Amino acid sequence: MSESGQNARRKLVVSVCGKGGTGKTALTAMMARALADSGRAGRLLVIDADPALGQLSALGAKVRRTMGQVREEIIETARRGDRDAKAELAEKLDYLVLESLCELEDFAVLAMGRSESLGCFCSVNSLLRQAIEVLAKSFDTVLIDGEAGLEQINRQVARRVDALLIVSDPTSRGIETAAVIRDMVRRDRVIECERLGIVFNRVRGEREGQVLREAARRLELPLFGLVPEDETLSRYDLEGRPVIGLPADSPAPAAVRDLVERVLLGGGQDELRESAGAST
Repeated sequence: MSESGQNARRKLVVSVCGKGGTGKTALTAMMARALADSGRAGRLLVIDADPALGQLSALGAKVRRTMGQVREEIIETARRGDRDAKAELAEKLDYLVLESLCELEDFAVLAMGRSESLGCFCSVNSLLRQAIEVLAKSFDTVLIDGEAGLEQINRQVARRVDALLIVSDPTSRGIETAAVIRDMVRRDRVIECERLGIVFNRVRGEREGQVLREAARRLELPLFGLVPEDETLSRYDLEGRPVIGLPADSPAPAAVRDLVERVLLGGGQDELRESAGAST
């Protein structure tokens, strides 16, 4: 088997998290594009774990139902409580999960969405997570766009990831949130991950980039990337156009491609070089 074939079949689970409003949804969409274009990600699944479902518009995807809606159907069936209901549930779950999958040309998308039922449904959540884990096994690369913090990832989507990317904007609040997430992973062990690092988004020029490099050192986190502010990306957001369609030579997608190559595809260097980074 060729080296590229081996790389395509190496299982990779990546999660992106951070404070709300840092641009992690757009970043995840650009990562999906870079992974698909590399030809080395194998079968790619993008999971939108943010209840706001911003990833769907960023990718230009439409789903028949979200996993939150699947959860509602399961709860309604389980509430009947008879033997027929249990048999129906067992037959129906895999079908519902598969029907929730949106297959695009280069990857598939699964949206978690939001469940309306109140109360504790731990057994249902566990059942759903198991179904998602089984589905994910048929993909070589799984990319998760999580909601702010780690609760959703830990509860419903993944117990272990290969790489966890904390996204921050160039603000003190974003950096403070990154520190909280770092502690949740390293100290509290809310999720198991092999590599943890930070990506600063919407970076304005080299001077700000240097300040953020120092912030990463203080956080004692590897600096995975500096993604520059991008006028074309801002225009796409304003016009409601899918971020995944950004020109490849636009500053933000170019920086994300470099990040994906180094950190996710075995480029041999996780940390961003001192001479590299945002320069716009």
